[in-house]
Amino acid sequence: MTNIDKINSLLNQLENKLENKSLHFTQKNSDRESNLKRVELLYEKLELSKKHDDFSSIFDYKAMNLAGIGLKEEDFGEIREGKYIQIIAIIYLKSQTGKSLPKNISLGYYGKAEKLSLEKKNDIVEFVLRWRYEKTFQHTHYYKQLLSKLH
Repeated sequence: MTNIDKINSLLNQLENKLENKSLHFTQKNSDRESNLKRVELLYEKLELSKKHDDFSSIFDYKAMNLAGIGLKEEDFGEIREGKYIQIIAIIYLKSQTGKSLPKNISLGYYGKAEKLSLEKKNDIVEFVLRWRYEKTFQHTHYYKQLLSKLH
């Protein structure tokens, strides 16, 4: 193999790696875009605009959780009988002493767990999981920005 053949082979390998990296990046962006669209659709479907009227700021909350439905591995998706179903958003407020205190805000209230339809339960769980997924993307972007300041 001549030196020119070796260089061409290395260039082909490099082009393949760059193309694969680009495809991976495109896939991640596509995943994020489709996730965000689905979050917005569920936001409307679950009528969360009644308590939070601006979808573009729905990710300003620090966290989101559920009351009445399990999200842990051992009880994932299970309703807790006798409990009320709510989507809970969490913000932090400064106290008079300057300490950050968590505050829970009910974004959606859906009544007794036993009366919740399977479709509605799945939409609620999906919304919270997809919200958290997008929040993770936002944190990743934030840390990438910080790291870029180092170089």
